[in-house]
Amino acid sequence: MRLAQVLTLLLFIRLTLVHGASSNAKHYIVYMGEHSHPNSESVISANHEMLASFWFVIFSLEVAKEAALHHYSKSFRGFSAMLTPEQAKRVAESDGVVSVFESRTSKIHTTRTWNFLGIDSIQQYKQLQMDSSSNVIVGVIDSGIWPESESFSDQGFGPVPDKFKGECVTGEQFALSNCNRKIIGARYYFKGYEAEYGSLESQGGTFFRSARDSDGHGTHTASTIAGSVVANVSLLGMAGGTARGGAPSARLAIYKACWFGLCSDADVLLAMDDAISDGADILSLSLGPDPPQSIYFEDAISIGSFHAFQKGILVSCSAGNSFFPGTASNVAPWILTVAASSVDRIFNSNIYLGNSRILKGFSLNPLKMETSYGLIAGSAAAAKGVPPSNASFCKNNTLDATLIKGKIVVCTIETLTDNRREKSIFIRQGGGVGMILIDPLAKDIGFQFVVPGTVIGQEEAVLLQKYMETEKNPVAKIYPTITVLNTKPAPAVAGFSSMGPNIITPEIIKETIIHKIELHDANFLQPDITGPGLNILAAWSPVAIEDTAERSVNYNIVSGTSMSCPHISAVAAIIKSIKPSWSPAAIKSAIMTTATALDNTKHLIGRQPFGNETTPFDYGSGHINPTAALEPGLIYDLDSTDIINFLCSIGASPEQLKNLTGQLTYCQNPPIPSYNLNYPSIGVSNMNGSLSVYRTVTYYGKDPTVYYAYVDHPVSVKVKVTPSKLCFTKTGEKMSFKVDFIPYMNSSGSFVFGALTWSNGIHKVRSPIGLNVLSV
Repeated sequence: MRLAQVLTLLLFIRLTLVHGASSNAKHYIVYMGEHSHPNSESVISANHEMLASFWFVIFSLEVAKEAALHHYSKSFRGFSAMLTPEQAKRVAESDGVVSVFESRTSKIHTTRTWNFLGIDSIQQYKQLQMDSSSNVIVGVIDSGIWPESESFSDQGFGPVPDKFKGECVTGEQFALSNCNRKIIGARYYFKGYEAEYGSLESQGGTFFRSARDSDGHGTHTASTIAGSVVANVSLLGMAGGTARGGAPSARLAIYKACWFGLCSDADVLLAMDDAISDGADILSLSLGPDPPQSIYFEDAISIGSFHAFQKGILVSCSAGNSFFPGTASNVAPWILTVAASSVDRIFNSNIYLGNSRILKGFSLNPLKMETSYGLIAGSAAAAKGVPPSNASFCKNNTLDATLIKGKIVVCTIETLTDNRREKSIFIRQGGGVGMILIDPLAKDIGFQFVVPGTVIGQEEAVLLQKYMETEKNPVAKIYPTITVLNTKPAPAVAGFSSMGPNIITPEIIKETIIHKIELHDANFLQPDITGPGLNILAAWSPVAIEDTAERSVNYNIVSGTSMSCPHISAVAAIIKSIKPSWSPAAIKSAIMTTATALDNTKHLIGRQPFGNETTPFDYGSGHINPTAALEPGLIYDLDSTDIINFLCSIGASPEQLKNLTGQLTYCQNPPIPSYNLNYPSIGVSNMNGSLSVYRTVTYYGKDPTVYYAYVDHPVSVKVKVTPSKLCFTKTGEKMSFKVDFIPYMNSSGSFVFGALTWSNGIHKVRSPIGLNVLSV
């Protein structure tokens, strides 16, 4: 064989290995925990050598360099690469590897709110303001930012904090000048996405290969957290007023890891690695995987947030929009997990029937109908060959254009995941002039349509159908949206908000496997907190018109736990600015223990759309109270040692912990039960007979004080707190107590709930309780 032929063969082998000429090559993340390398270059070199050891061919080091897509080299060690399952298995068996897992896809979880949260008065608002020279940095991992928005003005800001080590990375339509003293850093990541979905250019949508946001989502979340004060803001006249972020003096570091609504785990993890190293104080992620969530150390966000926690950075994440029990994501105990709830504002787009009856509808509808139009049900306008039941869903090619032309079409929902806006597009294409959507489960969400449209619930649907059946020529007129304030009851948990129990198991309590570590009794109630996430107005990308009914806007109203997460992130930033020495756990405790489980009618928070009774599976510790969170009185603190003890309780070995933490660690024998992690809530997933749980609180106040215990008893369980009185003499003092649970009846496979509240007459420090009593 000639030299040229040999080189050609070797080149073919090289390309085959790099691009996984094996058709089953996939994008894997190799996670190796803490490292002791002196710099990133050393980590990358070691990663290449390790990867090369799995290819016994010439050019193996070059192959390894090309196969590796990302290197995690700053805050922890790891890499991502295209590997076959066989190669991934061999890598997983190597010394120093904590876990190897396929890179999954997370999805983005998509002004009045701050008033509703109790900071509308000047005095209260000033109390929550940070000085314009604030050094608090919030890292936002999302779809980028629209830097020209007024919400990101840096007027009045001082120099960029010296502690910030990040960069303003330039790219398509994003120059150095797009960063300022508000947007102090911007990075973007796409290699993971392109490895899993193909080139960005092949996706067929508008995008910028830079930190510029073409989606709107990242701009919305960033401005909710730290948007500057902007007067006279609205969405086409709806929700008018002054827009501001919760922490308008905070700095923003932007990490774009999401494209077209999807976020590669590998890209997200690299963004977290950078954000930790750059000097962020708070990380906010309004994204997460579809349920079921992977086990903690095979989940990118759990891994990244673990290392952020170790570095003193609080990570706030959305719980997801999956409606059902057991679907909450981002549930590791070192993450602040956020559900979504409503505020005291609704958007009515009402229907005026030909018989003068007015039906209450809900939507974001700026369009005005000048006259009434005929009504027709989608089922009565079926295209040729389409069953009437299918036509009622108003999907593509199901309606007869000759029947709907000039009519308002009444449509229904086939599944929860139906694209509501798309229905209005098909109606417009057929010549229809309006849409009434019967959607009882989602009527509270403000949808936008390309024709005058509104959403009604079941009660209005019955009245509408009766009118259409009895009237020979039924007509109606859909009115533009009006904003109604000070509504009651509010808040209510949004119907779409993902719920506990913890999604890793059917139980509320976190039970999982961490790379061969069995987790049997991780007892924490999830989600942790709820905040405003329904119909939230914030800044938007003007090129993102798909979600705004093809209208270019600078501010938009959207819903999701994506919107509630930045509210909580903002409050965390405020607390960090006032209590800079507080740990992530202390900030989390302050937010959780001061939350309220009551709405503005003084009743237990309900769940939309029907006002169903709720539990901590819906709202965690309750709805956030920002003012109270600034001075919680007592906090439940914990650190990395507590987390390691928690991992010990679920079976971690010394070698596994060494890989994870970078140092040899031995577990106590017997280990501390996982339900004794010093968490602000108390949960026991498998309770057989009486049980004692231990907690420690730290006092933060000026004068000596006494706290007394008050218990809301779970059904059929006696609760005893010892001691029942805690006497503190100085700030920073710690005191421990024991909670005895004595059941006298099992709970028949379901959880029973209660609460423990410590009060000194000024502060109330409340912890929800959830117990699954299997036997007495």
